[in-house]
Amino acid sequence: MVNVLVKWQGKKYEVDADITMPGEYFKAQLFSLTGVAPERQKILVKGGQLKDDTDMSQLGLKENQILMMIGTVGELLKEPTQPVKFVEDMSENEVAQALSIPAGLTNLGNTCYMNATLQCLKAIPELKSAMEKHNVARGQTDARANMVESLKGLFKQLNESGEGVPPFVFLQFLRQAYPRFAEQDSQHGGYRQQDADEFWSEMLTTLDQVLGKDGSVSTVVDKHMSGRMVTTWKCDEAPDEEPTERQEPFRKLNCIIDKSVNYLSQGIKKGLEEVIEKHSETLGRNADYKSVSRIARLPEYLTVTYNRFFWKASESIDAKIVKSVKFPLDLDVSEFCTPELVEKMRPARLHLREIEDKKAHERKLAKKGQNAEPEAEKKDMDVDVKPEASSAPFELSPEFKADDGCNPTGMYELIGVVTHIGRTANSGHYMAWVRKEKGVGGPDPAGRGIPETQHWWYKFDDDEVSMVTDDEILKLCGGGDWHTAYVTLYRAKKLE
Repeated sequence: MVNVLVKWQGKKYEVDADITMPGEYFKAQLFSLTGVAPERQKILVKGGQLKDDTDMSQLGLKENQILMMIGTVGELLKEPTQPVKFVEDMSENEVAQALSIPAGLTNLGNTCYMNATLQCLKAIPELKSAMEKHNVARGQTDARANMVESLKGLFKQLNESGEGVPPFVFLQFLRQAYPRFAEQDSQHGGYRQQDADEFWSEMLTTLDQVLGKDGSVSTVVDKHMSGRMVTTWKCDEAPDEEPTERQEPFRKLNCIIDKSVNYLSQGIKKGLEEVIEKHSETLGRNADYKSVSRIARLPEYLTVTYNRFFWKASESIDAKIVKSVKFPLDLDVSEFCTPELVEKMRPARLHLREIEDKKAHERKLAKKGQNAEPEAEKKDMDVDVKPEASSAPFELSPEFKADDGCNPTGMYELIGVVTHIGRTANSGHYMAWVRKEKGVGGPDPAGRGIPETQHWWYKFDDDEVSMVTDDEILKLCGGGDWHTAYVTLYRAKKLE
């Protein structure tokens, strides 16, 4: 803290400037003292005018230094029509509802891996809907069925509560169904930390098995979270040998991380192409076969896991690869699809681009409307041309229409991230970051100058929940001892 004096309209105000915070925090302090709104303040500092994102530590402020502020108090606030209710007079539920911040999950002893995963899965409304339609008979002894039933109740509690919810019942059934999640830590006591990726996989398997008992041909996991992969093996040493091909379902893509991988797409490609050794009937011996996998069906929700842990024999631990691997907010996976699927997706992809171009054009016009130029200056401006749309109305192909839960474009948007901080798989801490949908759950926080195209995210640190923007999400790429993306959840972009 540095104590400074701010001079405004003949008065001096003593302010404790926190130089670890940005300029907007200092402006907020002056607003509380003078009534001058931050956007009306002009504060003269070394190098010019204080901005919202100014690094206060770089200003070289000294004790009792005098700063000058220019600005006027805006229109006085009118008396509210409804009685004012202060935060301290609200219950925790009322506060959470007013701020539109969802409830978190209490850590019951190294259960952050579970909490983070469940918060991300909760972002899939189709899962919630399928569980609500499914009923478990009383006296059920199947631990997996009881897991799903308790998860349904847990999600309901999270929607209705304004404080952290302890998942006691769900955890009990989880450890009954999968005893390894009940392993004890022999060195430190209590329960061991577990792998969030393993828990994610077991949750999807459990949901698929339990919800499939209703007799449905395809479960919600099959439809919305599973794709189909075509894998081809070819031996370069035996060019006359016919390639072999196999189709199989998949629920996630793996991002392989090595020295050459800097971006998610590079890691996915490595996970889809590899060289394996197996017996060749043509050569009568073992030979190297190149395996190439391509996606033949894309799910609406695509899970991507990052292979960040490896066995370090010298220390007998699952060590972590902390290398930075950048991931996008918008992901196009068409390069990993079969040529047939790429061709089928072409019309829908074109239509999606037209939608996005139109939205971008509308934002541009709205921005120019807010910053209208004088007529004399407008004459020199370029004329905006509205993006051309196809003359015929778009209609999704019958094949995609019939495939409920597929992605007909190959274009995704990021909606959830499970991160890990720490150096080994059996230690550290997991957190979830879930995107807040615009217009859902109340208004977005104001006063930050966030562009319309950006989103706010809920940061779930067990039962402590806060909000961050897209910029903070992109920092989860790794490269140091910070929260690092371990599982990312993408959702198909909407064709509307």
